[in-house]
Amino acid sequence: MTKELKIRHLSDVEIDIPLDMAMQEGWNPGLEDGPAFFAADPQGFLGGEIDGKLITVISAVRYGDSFGFIGFYICKREYRTQGFGHQIWAQAMSHLGPRLIGLDAVNEQTASYAEHGFKSIYRNIRQTGISLCDAPIDPRIAPLGHGVFSAVNSYDRRFFPAQREDFLKIWTAPMLETRRGFAFIEDGEVKGYGVLRACHEGFKIGPLFADTPDIADTLFRTLAGQVKGQFIILDTPEPNAAALLLAERYELSPEFETFRMYRGAVPDLPLDQIYGITTFELG
Repeated sequence: MTKELKIRHLSDVEIDIPLDMAMQEGWNPGLEDGPAFFAADPQGFLGGEIDGKLITVISAVRYGDSFGFIGFYICKREYRTQGFGHQIWAQAMSHLGPRLIGLDAVNEQTASYAEHGFKSIYRNIRQTGISLCDAPIDPRIAPLGHGVFSAVNSYDRRFFPAQREDFLKIWTAPMLETRRGFAFIEDGEVKGYGVLRACHEGFKIGPLFADTPDIADTLFRTLAGQVKGQFIILDTPEPNAAALLLAERYELSPEFETFRMYRGAVPDLPLDQIYGITTFELG
């Protein structure tokens, strides 16, 4: 007899549970991802329990009334193939309602998501390697902080299907040991920005948005130069040829890929200016 799955929202003090489960799956989340993820949608993280034991999770983060993103779709191995994943998936989709919905899927799962109306649009390629960069000395580079947040938030809006200010306030906030970010400012305007964060293994750069390849290169060297000699990760959209060249230039190698999938009208984003996506989990 199959036991009943009780599905509920996870609280702020439980946000590390999906992150820990993701780490066990080899997904290598950031050390301080939880607070920013939770701020994006405090109702966006679901857990499924059996006899009080959390056995499956999923995130269904709502960005306003128009966009949502699915991530952290994980069921503990001993409970798989029993229908529990389908139950929490249905609850997540109900939570997002009629919004445009995005997700990043590994190749072997794309057919399953296609059955739910999702279409593969392009690949994101994870690039990894050792940072060989020295951070440039450039007066146009400014560390992220409260002084430039408003401008960075406005700039970010070009690159994401919906406003995500609550998320960005925490994501871009500097934490000396685990997170640093920089903006490229010229003639008083933000023309690019990026964030570097510590993960369980190495450091991820994301997002990395820039108006031009030269600006992206400067920002990449600034970010990677913070951790020269250490392992770094950049998730590049395949349609951006300049992003792939940037990764190759600094001796990063493809590790694996996901397929960006959407259910609904595909957002018109400037992929040629997206050199690194923010996260596979939240878009």
